[in-house]
Amino acid sequence: MRKSYSAKFKATVALAAIKEDQTMAELSSRYEVHRAQIQRWKKDVIDELPNFFSDKRQNKDQDKSNITDELYKQIGILKVENDWLKKKADSIFI
Repeated sequence: MRKSYSAKFKATVALAAIKEDQTMAELSSRYEVHRAQIQRWKKDVIDELPNFFSDKRQNKDQDKSNITDELYKQIGILKVENDWLKKKADSIFI
């Protein structure tokens, strides 16, 4: 049966591996995780670390742009529906 670990636990183990205060064997026995798994988590953290600092501003700008585009789309749909309802209302009351 596979074990599943929380993100917090993975981060703790990966940071301990990055510090290199203890050997992989010591970390493996301390956290009861296989050495290969610790090395994989450490590699993942090191690989993703540059993205953590570089993409924050770009992601916020993209999110704002996506939200703005979606709102303009909804405004357009509502305007078309409103115009259609006005035409129908004028034909009923005339």
